[in-house]
Amino acid sequence: MLEKNIIQTIIDEKIQSGGVSAAILRLDLLHPVVSGNKIFKLKYYLAAAKKDAKKGILTFGGAYSNHLVAAAYAAKQNNLEAIGFVRGEKTEKLSHGLEDCISYGMQLEFLSRESFDSIDSAQFSTTYPDHAIIPHGGYGRMGMLGAKEIMEIPGVEAFDTVVAACGTGTMAAGLIAGLQPHQHLTLVSVLKNNFSAMDEIKELLSEVEINSKGFDIRFDFHLGGYAKKNALLFKAMNDFFSIHHVPTDFVYTGKLLHAFYQMLEAGSFKSGSKVLLIHSGGLQGNRSLCNNELIF
Repeated sequence: MLEKNIIQTIIDEKIQSGGVSAAILRLDLLHPVVSGNKIFKLKYYLAAAKKDAKKGILTFGGAYSNHLVAAAYAAKQNNLEAIGFVRGEKTEKLSHGLEDCISYGMQLEFLSRESFDSIDSAQFSTTYPDHAIIPHGGYGRMGMLGAKEIMEIPGVEAFDTVVAACGTGTMAAGLIAGLQPHQHLTLVSVLKNNFSAMDEIKELLSEVEINSKGFDIRFDFHLGGYAKKNALLFKAMNDFFSIHHVPTDFVYTGKLLHAFYQMLEAGSFKSGSKVLLIHSGGLQGNRSLCNNELIF
């Protein structure tokens, strides 16, 4: 999976003024479809499905879900059937992502938003006994264990500060579990009022995995809420691409960049810190944009 160095040093005027050195972990380079952290979060779910001789997988996501696309492709590559339950009524024109899911062989089922939001994924085990259930976004212990391996990528240990976007908390929990004693993790919540994130993270970790780990969650950089976007966000993404030639997505990594540079300006990082930003992938989601907001 790691055939090349995916840690890219980033140097610019703002980083130098902030008194730190920085790099970005390019998980987006690992695979063109099973992008970024998805390759880690799906790893053990797929392995368990094959070990248990399941016919396929069943999972959940929204109309623009990168998770559904990644799961559909990964299932096909592992000779597994795939069923995806989509939040919202079926529309006449499907999103690019859902079209991709169908092209990879995933069967799509649509649920009202009310029904989807009240789902207990475990209840599907009875109706679909031949399918392994993967919770929304890969949330769960197996997703966390896969995400933990991000911290085992060669070179990550050289950084004392790690900064990553946080949604449901699966990747965040894995990063915490994999933190070394000299490292501190700052999580940037991309959801508005996402104060349950800490409980969701703790739910996935044992006391040993979380105790004495240095981490915090920033709730002030969501820019309006999940998948919300504005000119400030697009400027951060375009400026970063202009200087560093790294494309980012507007749901997760774009907000991470916005937060990073705001924290730099505020002096949030100790002088001399070695900061690693985690690019969690998800670039397919940019296809939902239609007004040429991005230059890449």
